[in-house]
Amino acid sequence: MTTLTATAPLDLLADFPAIPQGWAYLDTAATSQKPQPVIDAIMRGYARDYATVHRGVYQRSADMTLAYEAARRRVATFIGGREDEVVFVRGATEGINLVAQSWAIPNLKPGDRILLSQLEHHSNIVPWQMAAERTGAAIDVVPLTDDHRIDLDAMAAMLTDRHKLVALAHVSNVLGSVLDVKRATELAHGVGAKILIDGCQAVPRLPVNVTDLGCDFYVFSGHKLYGPTGIGVLWGRHALLDAMPPWQGGGSMIDRVTFEKTTYAPPPGRFEAGTPHIIGVTGLHAAIDYVDAIGLTRIHAHETALVARARYALSALNSVRLFGPADSAGIVSFEVQGVHPHDVATILDEGDVAIRAGHHCAQPLMDSLGVAATARASFGVYNGASDIDALVKGIERVTRIFG
Repeated sequence: MTTLTATAPLDLLADFPAIPQGWAYLDTAATSQKPQPVIDAIMRGYARDYATVHRGVYQRSADMTLAYEAARRRVATFIGGREDEVVFVRGATEGINLVAQSWAIPNLKPGDRILLSQLEHHSNIVPWQMAAERTGAAIDVVPLTDDHRIDLDAMAAMLTDRHKLVALAHVSNVLGSVLDVKRATELAHGVGAKILIDGCQAVPRLPVNVTDLGCDFYVFSGHKLYGPTGIGVLWGRHALLDAMPPWQGGGSMIDRVTFEKTTYAPPPGRFEAGTPHIIGVTGLHAAIDYVDAIGLTRIHAHETALVARARYALSALNSVRLFGPADSAGIVSFEVQGVHPHDVATILDEGDVAIRAGHHCAQPLMDSLGVAATARASFGVYNGASDIDALVKGIERVTRIFG
């Protein structure tokens, strides 16, 4: 692993064996590449240390259980919460669905309202629609400002005491716009509503402290944080989790089972039915260690500089339209006028530049922007100026091909 000094620029490409020389990987918002320390942790977990957790009394199982719970403590420290408030899930999508099924459905009733925003990922829309259908609640949508941020002034005007839940993205996966979570939380709590924050794009890019933010639930996925796929985190206030019923039944989440009645374990175990993704959890621990060693303040500064460079270079091309605010966090969405984003991405791929093209699981946002899809470049700790140069060169080729 590369050793960094406090003032050294980020030069970490050597830590990522899946990125060959000359390949510009600009799709980190979809999923991050994995550094060698994370790969090593996964390999050790399966090849040397593997055993089940929470069940065996033999030494290997006891050691793996200690490692699993150490990862929970590591997550709690990383995001500023308590250990007993960290629930391991398959990803942010499962975390949101858990809250929708186990908090929203038992607590909402006809006439109640849920507040979302125009830029939400489908994973922060569809679960709430399902909950609303089950409970008779209704959904309201906060518009965006002219520079494509969630309009908190509009949110303040929309909120009423009928709103019981607010669910918003900390950082937009399309626009990179950063939410003022503390103000959003104050607004939600001002009418007695609970607030869930989708932190998928924030946790890899910004320092996050859930206690300081004041939210009620926070979710993120490991694979966007340089960790494995299939593992994520739901953080929730302990009093809320303790009052929520389990949403899946099985092993581990029980206290006592009889055919007459089953009692359940306290959280977080209550929400972790079955054998967990053990190596995913320990791999996530390694990913957090890796990111923390770099420092999220430095990562944010690095990605902010890349965004500024990319937006400046792309804005010089007359055929390119940029979306999102100038200070977006690690993400630049754009369109090349007259060219479908899929064609843009295909031609870029011919030049070894990997971007995302499509609606990015945010079709309502695309509708509000007046486009069917966008092209998206998103950055990570392994990216540098040469990647942006390759992106711009590729787009210039696109404009030549399509005239």
